Amino acid sequence: MIKRLAGRFIMAASMLLAALPERAEAHDFRPLEALVNKAISDSVFPGASLAILYKGEVVFHKGFGHFTYAATSPPVETTTIYDLASLTKAVSTTSIAMQLVERDSLQLQAPVVHYLPDFKGAGKEKITIEQLMRHTSGLRAHTFYAKSCKSPQELFRAIEADSLFSTPGTKTVYSDLNFMLLGRIIERMTGRTLAENFHHRFSAPLGMHTTLFTPPPSLVGRIAPVDRDSEWPLTTERPLVNDQNAALLGGVAGHAGLFSTTGDLMVMMQMIMHQGSLNNHIYFRPATLRKFLARTSFPRALGWDLRSLDGHSSAGNLFSAASYGHLGYTGTSIWVDPQKELAVILLSNRVYPNPENIKIRTFRPLLHTTVVNCLGLQ
Repeated sequence: MIKRLAGRFIMAASMLLAALPERAEAHDFRPLEALVNKAISDSVFPGASLAILYKGEVVFHKGFGHFTYAATSPPVETTTIYDLASLTKAVSTTSIAMQLVERDSLQLQAPVVHYLPDFKGAGKEKITIEQLMRHTSGLRAHTFYAKSCKSPQELFRAIEADSLFSTPGTKTVYSDLNFMLLGRIIERMTGRTLAENFHHRFSAPLGMHTTLFTPPPSLVGRIAPVDRDSEWPLTTERPLVNDQNAALLGGVAGHAGLFSTTGDLMVMMQMIMHQGSLNNHIYFRPATLRKFLARTSFPRALGWDLRSLDGHSSAGNLFSAASYGHLGYTGTSIWVDPQKELAVILLSNRVYPNPENIKIRTFRPLLHTTVVNCLGLQ
């Protein structure tokens, strides 16, 4: 039964790729392949799946290395599933929020307390939805809530009781708490879980059959492993997701928890790069995309990161200033240059076997610069 289900998912992934056109002319990607293979030999990650979209077409899609560093480990395929970590914020939560804002269900300038009445005190009643999405809320960056909380309810009560680290709207501090709250707001507004929202609004109509929260046992054999969590303090069964707070929230959270493949993400990014529509289905209007991706005085857009203007970016120095993207703790990233009509999707498990491995910080800029060079877009 499991083999039969896995076969269906592999077939579905193949159909997804077949639906995306491929460019007829060849590009010399040998320098790119050499770079990724060297990264594997240098233990940046044990394996990776890499996809490149250029002018709406697939120009590169390949798996490298293995699930782990063991010689007998399965090879990475383009259908290998990865824990997206914080790509969840951009791919899932932000996309849902875009639809809700467009349909006037969610107000960017409304205070969070309007949607979560208990979120108040110590200045928190001034925090807006936009400030959550730009990471300017003033909330702390991170806390391991499983050490003091035993349920989602206790986690959110802890956030409600916390004090601010800065005045809302004055300072950018990247914080998972912002998107935990945004995910809770979406669920309360819609009466559906984030998983149900994303499936109904995006993964089902786009045919992203292996993009989901809490993957079933039938898919575990296709998921690249992450580091072992030896510090899970609860007696309840731990969900598969790498992020401990997302696990405490049942594996479905606004900041982390989504799993996917490069093939599925190419479909999602093709839709976004096509101004919010694909195959005669409109997911959001171009004006909504412009609003969410606009550069302001803050370094981040709404839900997405922007290429820094000081030259220090994981997108390298050849992506334009109009570029947007996001990173994931597990070793994942998406970067899009709308001027070059280029998207680069990297999925890896750099946290295996040790999350202290940060060699990917040096690799990411090299990757994106090499892609631009291979395409002759300098």
